[in-house]
Amino acid sequence: MPQLKSKSPRSKKRKLKKESTDSTLTLKERLAQKRKANQERKELISILTTVSLVSFLVGLVMFLVAGVKVAIPSILGIIVMSLAYKYPRTGLIAFLIYVPAGGTITYYIGNSPILQLAKDAFYFPALIAIWQMCRRQKLPFIIPSAIKTPLFIVFSLSILTLLFINGGQQLNPPSTGFVQEATSEIPIGMGILGLKVFLGYIPLIGCVYYLIRNKQDFLFISRLQIILILVCGGLGILQYLLLLTGVCEGTRNAVGSDLFKATLDARCYFGGSLLYSPEEGVIRLPGTFVAPWQWAWFLISSTFFAFATGFSDPSIIWRFMGLGSTAVLFINAVVSGQRIALGLVPTCFIVLLILTGQIANLKRFIPIGVGLAAILGIAMLAYPTVVQERLDSFFGRWDASPPHEFIVQQFEENWKNVDTPIGSGLGRATNSARSLGSTKLVETYYPKVLYEVGIVGLLGFLSLVTTLTITAFKTYRSIKNRNLRTYGAALWVFILFISYNTYYYPLDVDPVAVYYWFFAGILFKLPVLDKQEKKHEEMLESAKK
Repeated sequence: MPQLKSKSPRSKKRKLKKESTDSTLTLKERLAQKRKANQERKELISILTTVSLVSFLVGLVMFLVAGVKVAIPSILGIIVMSLAYKYPRTGLIAFLIYVPAGGTITYYIGNSPILQLAKDAFYFPALIAIWQMCRRQKLPFIIPSAIKTPLFIVFSLSILTLLFINGGQQLNPPSTGFVQEATSEIPIGMGILGLKVFLGYIPLIGCVYYLIRNKQDFLFISRLQIILILVCGGLGILQYLLLLTGVCEGTRNAVGSDLFKATLDARCYFGGSLLYSPEEGVIRLPGTFVAPWQWAWFLISSTFFAFATGFSDPSIIWRFMGLGSTAVLFINAVVSGQRIALGLVPTCFIVLLILTGQIANLKRFIPIGVGLAAILGIAMLAYPTVVQERLDSFFGRWDASPPHEFIVQQFEENWKNVDTPIGSGLGRATNSARSLGSTKLVETYYPKVLYEVGIVGLLGFLSLVTTLTITAFKTYRSIKNRNLRTYGAALWVFILFISYNTYYYPLDVDPVAVYYWFFAGILFKLPVLDKQEKKHEEMLESAKK
């Protein structure tokens, strides 16, 4: 007769806890819980049925009018938006997951501009639902309250640019300059899209603040981000190995200038445009993103989140996973060929050690430091040529075009070329708006803001991020719990770094355009979690007495 497997102590503990909780409820309360669960199940079935029917009918119409490439995104869009509105917490979590996966999904389904905006199908319905909830319950939606005034100022200035500059271009298109072919342009459309890129993700702060209800929610989000780093980082390393072994050709067989350009034709299973010409000493991998430089900024920004979990998670298993994800980021910074990632990933890690005070916390620093050094040492010994090539490329680029000189040159050029004190028009230097009209390539962030909304808008935005940074510092310093305080310190350093970084334009596109505001929302929730933890500890102490 086969023996039954005994239940683990943990499962027994969960069962006993559930039974003890159930025993404290009256019969009336248990019946109410069952009725509520049944009602929620019926609502879900009803919603799924209605949404499926509507999406099928819309998809059928789109298929007959525009074909399958429009029909499929339409069906998926209706389903996703409906569910994200009904279940905003799930919608925001799906939004966070989709950000690093979007580039890969876009090119698997079909290279459509609509699909590159697909993540907003999770975000905007959830945003509307949370805003409505705040109105019903009379809760503040703009969090923290300190940013209300600068946010109102920069938003008002942006609306002025949209109405008077973009609106003027729409009503009276100029016949010279970068809008010569004005008949095919939609300046108002460019302005709306430019405004969405510029300020559209700021409400994420409030959304995430209400997404996280307790410590369990916080740990779920922080650990989910570690899983995303490990999965995407693992795929990035696999992408390099596929190119290295010849499974993917990359651009090694291209000719002429194509040997030095990232192209979608060279795509290797994940992500989008890719450059792989090792004979010429140039490699630019996109990882899971649309373009290589987006992958670089994913690696840079993820360093802060991996560090935070590695030093603050209450579970030793997740601390080691934080260490593992940091090692994966370091390896990708080398093999991806991204000079900025190679320079900033280790630099950010060292800065975090100093600014968060963890370098003095020998108990946690030594195991993580030794483990990370061992992993990186093995990787460097395995691929010494690759490491040397990347270092040579980094220093060669720095010597040829020092970043500080490049930034100054960008400021000077755009200061001379901006049309008015309120800018040349929203979207006029935004890559994603080029399908709606002519755009100017501005390769640094604050000169780009200067060009679009003028010196007045630039000063307004700087006041916003400065207020956010100062408030974030005060918030993390108010936290008493050691683990939460460490996590908050890492997020504050991230906010500080991105707020004043102007090299390239990470705040304009994925993933930093999302992560900056998303993790600011987490930081501002930490004091509430700190108070919950303190209250819980006091209750446990009183129960012991």
